[in-house]
Amino acid sequence: MANCLVAQSGGPTSVINATVAGVVKANQLNPIYDTVYGGLHGIEGILQEMFVDLTHMSEDENKVLRQTPSSALGSCRYKLKRENVKDFERLFEVMEKYDIETLFYTGGNDSMDTVYALSEYAQKNGITNRRFVGCPKTVDNDLMVTDHCPGFASAAKFIATTAAQTWLDSTVYTRQDVFILETMGRDAGWLAASACVSGNVDVLVLPEIAFDKEAFLATVKKHIDEKNKCYIVVSEGVRYADGTYLAAGESKNDLFGHAVLGGAGSALREMILEAGISERAKVQDLANAQRSHAVGQSLVDVEESFKLGMSAHMRSADKSFSGKMVGVKRVEGDKYDVEFFATDASNVANHVKNFPTEWALPDFAGISQEAIDYIAPLLVGEPVVLYDERGLPRHVVPYYMR
Repeated sequence: MANCLVAQSGGPTSVINATVAGVVKANQLNPIYDTVYGGLHGIEGILQEMFVDLTHMSEDENKVLRQTPSSALGSCRYKLKRENVKDFERLFEVMEKYDIETLFYTGGNDSMDTVYALSEYAQKNGITNRRFVGCPKTVDNDLMVTDHCPGFASAAKFIATTAAQTWLDSTVYTRQDVFILETMGRDAGWLAASACVSGNVDVLVLPEIAFDKEAFLATVKKHIDEKNKCYIVVSEGVRYADGTYLAAGESKNDLFGHAVLGGAGSALREMILEAGISERAKVQDLANAQRSHAVGQSLVDVEESFKLGMSAHMRSADKSFSGKMVGVKRVEGDKYDVEFFATDASNVANHVKNFPTEWALPDFAGISQEAIDYIAPLLVGEPVVLYDERGLPRHVVPYYMR
């Protein structure tokens, strides 16, 4: 038998490690590969032969890995460019050296493009003994084809919970008060929309709908006039009609050419105060907390992420299985359930699944019941958390720190 390699890329989530645990456990139950390598820091580390052996991971470590947030193998923002042939040659050289037949790559949009690009290169060059399988993850929930992305549900649960709890905090005083919660979401408003499951959001500002400053201020004023309070949720990627970000002055570009955002909530705060609509406005930017808070993981999310890794491993027994991403399909019926399926990574790479504008209510009033029905089942349950002697959740020591 040959070996396999599992690696992580892009922004972490609180359940991305559960997919790695699923690949490892699946190979322990059904040994398709002699060795399961973990690639440290994604493609960047693979090119440098930075590996760790995960084959004989204990049951205890596997369970703790599932509840460990962030990327235990380390991540990267390394862009594998098709014109940079040397990177491709080097990667296949490394795979041959370690007899790696299959690379399981866990990540978002750009990671699925990496799976697509590598399988495309192999096909063009007649390489039939190296295969590439995508395992999706992203809190943004913006990957095409799959019903939802592992990582989204736990982040959404954290956001909805935070919205419910900070809303209570913001209402305790009789004074005038505006509270603004800022979530991640460069191109898609799924995370911001999930706050509405709490039932407490007065104003929702999404990146899919061009921002109208006057309409926004009029809506906030209406809430202030009626109840002296206004609870606002905004996605970091909100733009004006001309494509300019609300926080354009703070945005830069990352290695993939994406805007590095943050500050949309503060921009709204300044608008409200300058317009004299409220005497007070407070901003809570959830920043990295929304993707790394693992104590409140969604049980649905953890289990699906783990099973997706197992499904990817099982499908790789087929020697023709390459250039694919394993996705999640919701099964129709009265009770929430899913099944796993495979699609070409090319169907996912370089595409964005936006929050449906038809699910957004007019006048910033939140989301439709259909949207709530889509999000709510994903938030159900919490896994049993293993704690250490300090009373803190147990985490594996990141493999890149060992």
